Amino acid sequence: MLTIKDYCKAESLAQAYELNQKRSNRVMGGMLWLRTSRGAVSTIIDLSGLDLNRIREGSGEFSIGCMTTLRELEIHPGLHAYTEGALRESLKHIVGVQFRNLATVGGSLFGRYGFSDVLTLFLALDSYVELYRGGVVPLEEFSRMKADNDILVRLIVKKHPCHTVYLSHRNTKTDFPTLTCAVSEQEGRCRTVIGARPGRAIVLPESSAVLADGINEESARAYAEKIRHLTPTGSNMRGSAAYRSHLTEVLTRRAVLALGGNTLKEKALGGKTR
Repeated sequence: MLTIKDYCKAESLAQAYELNQKRSNRVMGGMLWLRTSRGAVSTIIDLSGLDLNRIREGSGEFSIGCMTTLRELEIHPGLHAYTEGALRESLKHIVGVQFRNLATVGGSLFGRYGFSDVLTLFLALDSYVELYRGGVVPLEEFSRMKADNDILVRLIVKKHPCHTVYLSHRNTKTDFPTLTCAVSEQEGRCRTVIGARPGRAIVLPESSAVLADGINEESARAYAEKIRHLTPTGSNMRGSAAYRSHLTEVLTRRAVLALGGNTLKEKALGGKTR
């Protein structure tokens, strides 16, 4: 059971950062994961009064405040169009709408959870996080960092012409994923991310060869087999390492074939799908 002694609604990021340096204090996101933990919190720090719950879309990037809920991500028309539905696909299995109305993007990313659909999807894009003290850091680098007492202020997604596909496998509809897979394509290069291995999501080496002669069943199968060999997997109650390796190959092949369909659609429409 989690016990909380004091509550503070932060008046500034500076105040929140200062309070968060005490090991017994915690920053509060949606309080959905934190409340399942055990222990005592001296002061819970609420960031909801700092205007960090907005999604701002500019010509070159999306700026997503840390207190933005997963539901707000899910229904944002700009993000939906830019990711060609991949973002919505990555979110729709996370428990239910009521849960996603509370869970925040900051909480989902800062925890660097192995089961995180959100981390898997955004690692496939050109994404960065802004930390209060640490500044702007590539999301891939941030995902490998050890947890500290900094504060994640916002997520930044740079806009580039690209195609994105997200797939996952679950034993039951709203369970944690057994494996997650996101693949994006930009200028003929594929970026593949595998998560819920059951470790945190990892970015696999990019490949320019997969689209050199176009995507077909043979090239997609060869690429997926390569990704399977490069992806370390483990076992837990949701699946064995061998099963996850098999899923890695299956989901990657399906995602690459879906990318091929998007590329053909773009060519048919004269270079634009959105």
